Amino acid sequence: MISIVIAAYNEERRIGESLLKIKDYLTGRNEDYEIIVVDDGSTDNTAQVVVDYKPEITNLKMIRYPKNRGKGYALRKGVLASTGDAILLTDADLSTPIEGLPRLLPLISSQEYDGVIGSRALKSSTLIRKQPWWRQGMGKVFNKIVRFMVLDDFLDTQCGFKIFSGDTARSLFKDARIDRFAYDVEILVMAQKRGYRILEVPVKWIDSPGSKVHPVLDSLQMFFDLVKIHKRLNHENTKVRKQEKNKYE
Repeated sequence: MISIVIAAYNEERRIGESLLKIKDYLTGRNEDYEIIVVDDGSTDNTAQVVVDYKPEITNLKMIRYPKNRGKGYALRKGVLASTGDAILLTDADLSTPIEGLPRLLPLISSQEYDGVIGSRALKSSTLIRKQPWWRQGMGKVFNKIVRFMVLDDFLDTQCGFKIFSGDTARSLFKDARIDRFAYDVEILVMAQKRGYRILEVPVKWIDSPGSKVHPVLDSLQMFFDLVKIHKRLNHENTKVRKQEKNKYE
């Protein structure tokens, strides 16, 4: 079974259509699935829209809490509530269409990889509608900082289309601490440290208007979160070195 986990914040206008697309596509493939929507403290009608679709999508579940905590926190709640053998994390707007799933899922089902992440930065990726210039600029700067500070193995850590084996995802998210947009980096750093096999693959991307990202506040938060990840990584590396040293004393 595959679990689809979606973090949703003020998505009343888009979540219903996305849920139907996912349901129709997976039903057409005869996939056994569950869809878990985490309402991340929405102030609009997101929760009610999801509830209204439950009779039509019987394997639709919702987690809801009153205060906005961030995308990383929301996905953590959804992943830890999941039961699937594979877990797909996807955005509420389906900027990467659900039809991209067959490129990723077989690599998990065959146990060839523990995680497969979609990428907009590979040469064979298809960008049908690009992000606004300021989002592209944020992404490029953020990626350079990520590669300099903590992780240089991936060209695009922030694409919202990632799949992991169920055990891998639940293990990683159980120990994750980053609540907002830099959660992807933390998860990939942890996966690398634990020896999980992660593959980056090209995807189709159709940017959707209505981004919830604040160009200044979220950029600062993402930078501070990278500092936290960097410190945690250094702490763990120091701990490992001390343990290795103690073996020979």
